[in-house]
Amino acid sequence: MPALLHLDSSARRASVSREVGDAFAASWREKHPGGLHLYRDLAADPVPLITEAWTEICDNVLESGITELPRLKEAARTPAQKAAWAVLEPLLEELVAADVVLIASPMYNYTVPASLKAWIDQVTFPRMNLAPRRFVVATARGGSYAPGTPKAPFDHQETLLRDFFAGHYGVKDVAFLNAELVNSRVDPALAGFRAAHDESYAAALRAAAELARDY
Repeated sequence: MPALLHLDSSARRASVSREVGDAFAASWREKHPGGLHLYRDLAADPVPLITEAWTEICDNVLESGITELPRLKEAARTPAQKAAWAVLEPLLEELVAADVVLIASPMYNYTVPASLKAWIDQVTFPRMNLAPRRFVVATARGGSYAPGTPKAPFDHQETLLRDFFAGHYGVKDVAFLNAELVNSRVDPALAGFRAAHDESYAAALRAAAELARDY
């Protein structure tokens, strides 16, 4: 049974990143009517920040040379470490169970929301390998960070996630669905870019629905 892990991280209940992510999820469910759709709202139900005990688990993983995902729990040894493991275990189980991981993320201050970063920290350990899982990221950005634009060098959202998935998870199969210029909906200074936003938003929705048919 194929499984999709679907994460939302926007602080807005009605957000563009959620809408683009929902478009992918709906199309994926149509293709896989018997598939498992795991959903977690990281903004409504925040993941706790990592603790010192979590860092100790990472040290134990390194010292013991543990690389197999099912063996990671062996690194939780003290009562504090076991308590930290109890927090992250359901999150890690969802991630490991997924064939496709869908992350809906707005750009906050040139990067990802703290809610998403907290989840990433909890489920990441040394020398993990999640290939051949596939990742899809649905984003909403206030301005335009497309290649060649003045703001492109400040995009620490897509670059961070691409580097992270490749460097920590061994996953290079990552697709981004970017809706640009969302602030043109509210910022008079960007009003002249509203048509460009509408086009970008519509394209992201279409791409999300089409991409899911291949996943």
